[in-house]
Amino acid sequence: MDRQKHTPRRTLAAVAVLVVPFAAACGSEKAGGGSGAAEAERPVTGVRWSVDSVTVDGATHHAPDGAHLTLGEDGRATGSYGCNLFEARVRTDGDRVRLMDPETTLRACDEQVMKGESAVSRALAAGELKSDVEGDRLTLTTASGDTVRLSEAQDSPLHGTRWNVTTPDGAGRAHLTFDKKRGTVSGNLGCNQVNADATVRDGHITLGVPSLTRMMCEDSLMDAEKALTKLFNGTATYAVDGDALRLTSENGTEVRAVTAR
Repeated sequence: MDRQKHTPRRTLAAVAVLVVPFAAACGSEKAGGGSGAAEAERPVTGVRWSVDSVTVDGATHHAPDGAHLTLGEDGRATGSYGCNLFEARVRTDGDRVRLMDPETTLRACDEQVMKGESAVSRALAAGELKSDVEGDRLTLTTASGDTVRLSEAQDSPLHGTRWNVTTPDGAGRAHLTFDKKRGTVSGNLGCNQVNADATVRDGHITLGVPSLTRMMCEDSLMDAEKALTKLFNGTATYAVDGDALRLTSENGTEVRAVTAR
């Protein structure tokens, strides 16, 4: 994706290597009376967090659909503000975290989404944040008291989800939806509508011969469509991670898609 270095004013801070006390502390008493063992500290790395809301200057705003944050164990954080994607390095000191060298896309979405994205960015513009995790919820707090509230995200279902194709380059309007009851996949390959049988089993999808309309579009769309058709009439492995889908066919074709926002 095209990226541009941003100043800290448009960044989403993240935690790279962080553990936070979870539940009872060491030496606490069990309900039954005896001395309990220390509860394991829960890491927040390797978790995909959905951004639920932000509170800035005392006003709470719902985050845009699709806003999320993944805290990598490799010192990198990735996510989405709701419209634009980002990557960054992060540094931590206990429960204090700082974002460094952020890179973001420069998409424009509708006014309401951009307004929510701005609220998220503003809440996390302080540089250093305090993190607190309770169960499946994470709170990031700025020095001025603004907060971002997140919850552990669940994977989107393969069936019934409209998957917007992001690769190969030029896929543009391409999207796919799998129908479990009918055992089919339908959508658009960037120019033409497509329908095909789709059998899902044990992490694999067997796709039948595609039925396509016969429109002609600009060259970039037709090239992307030609690449996407290689996914059909064969078997591909698939993996869903949050709102992202990856398909890899036996012939080496790899397709990535995200849920509609």
